Amino acid sequence: MAKLRHIAMVVEEMEKTAKFYEKAFGMERVRQTDTAIGLSDGVVSLVIIHPSNVNMKGDERRGLHHLGFLVEDVDRETEKVEAVGAVRHGAIINSEKGTESERKFRDPNGQVFDLTSPSYARDVWRVAV
Repeated sequence: MAKLRHIAMVVEEMEKTAKFYEKAFGMERVRQTDTAIGLSDGVVSLVIIHPSNVNMKGDERRGLHHLGFLVEDVDRETEKVEAVGAVRHGAIINSEKGTESERKFRDPNGQVFDLTSPSYARDVWRVAV
């Protein structure tokens, strides 16, 4: 089975975006050029690409759909990401239990990401955590 190893996004403000993900999630900068920054959590990489990158020639797309982060404590991580500029914009509600299962946010570029608890990943996604 293939395993996810990187996610790429194209943004105008590359450095601002990198700093957000470094501060919010503790990702480490593992490589950098004038037009790309690579971050890693040790398993999956996030590559932040500037539109002027040679590989983006003729491609007007920006951003991606969303990123999902598995976190131990959703409340604590909510405080942390909001402190560095994230804006909450919704949640997924577990209809069977009437409780919040995932929290949705926008980063400083408007890119959507969510925070999910291990119990939700285990019980609903059926992912070993």
